[in-house]
Amino acid sequence: MAPDIAIDAPTPLLGGISPQVFMRRYWQKKPLLIRQAMPGVQPPLDRAALFALAGEEEVESRLIVQSLSTPSSGEAAGGRSGRRGAAAIDPGWRLSHGPFSRRQLPALTQPGWTLLVQGLDLHVPAASALLQQFRFVPDARLDDLMISFATEQGGVGSHFDSYDVFLLQVHGRRRWRIGPLKDATLQPDVPLKILTNFEPEEEWVLEPGDMLYLPPRWAHDGIAEGGECMTCSVGFRVPEATELAREVLIRWMEGLEGSEKPRLYKDPSQPATTQPGLVPEALQAFAADAVARALSDPEALKTALGEILTEPKPRVWFHAGEPLPDGCGVRLDARTRMVYDDRRVFANGESWRAAGKDARQLRQLADRRWLDAKAVSQASPALRELLHQWAEDGWLHPLES
Repeated sequence: MAPDIAIDAPTPLLGGISPQVFMRRYWQKKPLLIRQAMPGVQPPLDRAALFALAGEEEVESRLIVQSLSTPSSGEAAGGRSGRRGAAAIDPGWRLSHGPFSRRQLPALTQPGWTLLVQGLDLHVPAASALLQQFRFVPDARLDDLMISFATEQGGVGSHFDSYDVFLLQVHGRRRWRIGPLKDATLQPDVPLKILTNFEPEEEWVLEPGDMLYLPPRWAHDGIAEGGECMTCSVGFRVPEATELAREVLIRWMEGLEGSEKPRLYKDPSQPATTQPGLVPEALQAFAADAVARALSDPEALKTALGEILTEPKPRVWFHAGEPLPDGCGVRLDARTRMVYDDRRVFANGESWRAAGKDARQLRQLADRRWLDAKAVSQASPALRELLHQWAEDGWLHPLES
């Protein structure tokens, strides 16, 4: 929990209930419409800056264009990422992936198109600040902030997501229709994940400051109404069990390499055999014992998990920085992912053992994402050296007064 989030205090962000109550009553359970969750909210960046950002190589962006002259009973697509390059074109929908020059984007007077820009929090400080308000959910689950710009009647259509999402209206108006997912069948031959049979049960128009929370697998469809609009989408990471197990085991095995003296299989009692194709039972037992010995170290598995959870996304890289000046505090770079458990601290795919005062200060840095000058000045020589290294790596920066 970030120290400035009072999880037991009612907040307009969640419709006058506390984060504690929200997590108990709504999280992964049922939708919640929140009128004026953020009164007076402004878009994290203006339209021109958004279009410019969509033209950068390191920014993930998608363009969805709908032909409004064709029926759209299922409407369009879900998901928060995809492969680059133009997709196949359906008569009613077209999907392409950035970067986009301004000339590649349709005219603002053309209705029915949407520009999605992923990971806005990594590039725009105002977006990062907005995302921080949702840190009553663990950072290990928090993914990113995506923004959707749409012209009149633009949208990404009726779809469902596998993750929780907060949909915050920051400019213009968008009409949302939602309903529990009763049929996950998707339309064939469409470049987007379009529900064939979308049955909405509730409908609202959201204006700037309004927000809608949806648990996983709730079908929804949002359409810009009355002109162009912008919607910020706060999404969450949803590890899949088999994939997570594979990633943890691979990372864990990498950690085992060279960590102990090799144990080689020996079979001095192996008799001559008339069945050379049969795997010896002793070799099977040796393999089983090797796996059991490795899995008997839960700390190694926890370490592998923490490193995986903080691994930067593929398009993220850091710019080299300078050593910290004397007498300053520090703040984490927006791209830095940092978490901890009871023994270790993890940042950007790496891990460190920490105890005592060093552990308390590093955990505070992970929770707050900053340390003041007093805390840095009181840090141990080892911790100050680590902070200097992170500054040179671009993982953190001097904290401005």
